[in-house]
Amino acid sequence: MNTQNADEQEMTYGTEEILLGLCDSVSKVLATATQSQIRYSGMVQRIYKTCLKPDIGCFVLFDGGFSGLVVINFSALAAMELYEHYMLNMGMSKSGLATSHTSDEVSNVMGELMNQIVGDFTSKVARDFQTHITQNQPKMLALNKQVMLSVDTNLDQPEARRVTFFTGQGNIFYLELAVDRTEFIRLRDTPLPEAEVSPDDVFEQAGQASANAAQNPGSGGGGDSEQEDLLKSLGM
Repeated sequence: MNTQNADEQEMTYGTEEILLGLCDSVSKVLATATQSQIRYSGMVQRIYKTCLKPDIGCFVLFDGGFSGLVVINFSALAAMELYEHYMLNMGMSKSGLATSHTSDEVSNVMGELMNQIVGDFTSKVARDFQTHITQNQPKMLALNKQVMLSVDTNLDQPEARRVTFFTGQGNIFYLELAVDRTEFIRLRDTPLPEAEVSPDDVFEQAGQASANAAQNPGSGGGGDSEQEDLLKSLGM
């Protein structure tokens, strides 16, 4: 009788559940920051290589309870739509906004939003999977060609997925996740932490970071020298 109850309570979560949590973080943070609709496809692609693609590519590595890589590839139209909606929602005038996706200001804002997305995701991991992961600082690059990322070699059994996202104006961007194959098995019901990053908190933090970046444009991650160093480290 006890064995049957244990079997009934046992639940397994794998790559798709991890991916779903990440997709929810992307849509929640971006929708809150831009006050616009962000949705993602109900279909997921199984891929075998992760890469940065034009026009803006961003990646972040995480480690801890499990290891992996998150990549988001924005088209120029998608990046500019999200950037403009975010800045206008913060009270900036349209005349004062950057006009090109290659601008440092656009990279700074998109990089900060990526940081908030991964922060929200790590909170979900702590709550839902009861483990801990850490992240490095997201890297955001304006690109004119595709760059393959070989960090998969650091994973013992890599699995990779791609999901298509749509902005409110119908522009497209792509999320890619490469993660070490892993399974989380719920053996028994345990109380889960209540703490979760609220959308309002994410929005406030992202807004403050953007304001700081606007006041100190040279301190962001989009500078030419920093991009050159990063491109060299990627073998370009």
